[in-house]
Amino acid sequence: MAEAFIVGAVRTAGGRRRGKLSGHHPIDLGAEILDELIQRTDTDPNLIEDVVFGCVNQVGAQGTNIARNAVLSSSLPESVPATTVDRQCGSSQQAVHFAAQAVLSGVHDIVIAGGVEVMSLVPIGGNAISGHKAGYGAPYGRGMKKRYPGVKWSQFDGAEMLAQKWGLERPELDAFGLESHQKAARATQEGRFKREIKPVEVLLEDGTREIFEKDEGIRYDASLESMGSLKTLSDAGLLTAGTSSQITDGAAALLIANEDGLARLGATARARIKTMTLAGDDPVVMLGAPIPATEKLLARSGVAIGDIDLYEVNEAFASVPLAWAKAIGADRDKLNVNGGAMALGHPLGCTGAKLMTTLLHELERTDGTLGLQTMCEGGGLANATLIERI
Repeated sequence: MAEAFIVGAVRTAGGRRRGKLSGHHPIDLGAEILDELIQRTDTDPNLIEDVVFGCVNQVGAQGTNIARNAVLSSSLPESVPATTVDRQCGSSQQAVHFAAQAVLSGVHDIVIAGGVEVMSLVPIGGNAISGHKAGYGAPYGRGMKKRYPGVKWSQFDGAEMLAQKWGLERPELDAFGLESHQKAARATQEGRFKREIKPVEVLLEDGTREIFEKDEGIRYDASLESMGSLKTLSDAGLLTAGTSSQITDGAAALLIANEDGLARLGATARARIKTMTLAGDDPVVMLGAPIPATEKLLARSGVAIGDIDLYEVNEAFASVPLAWAKAIGADRDKLNVNGGAMALGHPLGCTGAKLMTTLLHELERTDGTLGLQTMCEGGGLANATLIERI
């Protein structure tokens, strides 16, 4: 049976809202990450059979199949097809799944998976808001309204409900938010991210240019006192901006191949994609699906949670990885060891590929073998992926 391998993985640093990447057109940012992946893996661009990119807010600058437009803005030949995926926050993790499924089936041998989102330019919910203002209606049908009467469909409410369900109190949430910044600061200061980040030349407001290569959202001076002083997001009084993911700009991409693809590339695999699962869960709570997705993944792979070396669980809100760890019985010392989206940012459609890139590089740095990635997604969905370093 064919296998799916990761040959290369690269990301940009995360740019904070209206930060150093905000002047980059998302198509150009996507093209730059494609070119960097091709260069780092020494790949003949003509061998790429498809490009699958995640992007959540597919409107305006990110509309009309941004994956294809990124290809046409890159060094890849126009003969390379591309498509754009929206599985909400898990879009580029789903792109990895689609690429892996293509090479596992033998439909393709070599595929690029990735994602891009410039949230400074196209804000969260931009596609839904744009359509609603144009008179096309809100993205909720009569059947949904009947099935879930009176629901506001709020990720903030969902994050609070998840915290309450798993008995998480604000001190624990604040402490985890602080840890995210502390771990990200340490990782940056120790140079752990240098191998995975593509430096990007950016134009600053004063007209000068700079090489951007460090994640911009890390608060090096974060403290429990500062975390505790933040206002809560709702009357439940649990989560704050400090325990929520940051609005971020970024791009990431991975080269996925099967055995025949490796031979055509003349490349050595860095990891294999061992197991992939999906789960649907309560769409009102919205953010709890990583738990059943992980349970399915462990059952399908036959691997125990304690045998996995590293976990990347997206920090959409602090309650998500904390609830996941409690439910799964996971070792917190293996969880988001270099920080997560509360410090490093969550560029929506890019985040899945971004986390996979970080997970691969950290397994290599620590000589680990197995890495698990999962993330919550709008609509009560989640992807989970188990990779094995070679």
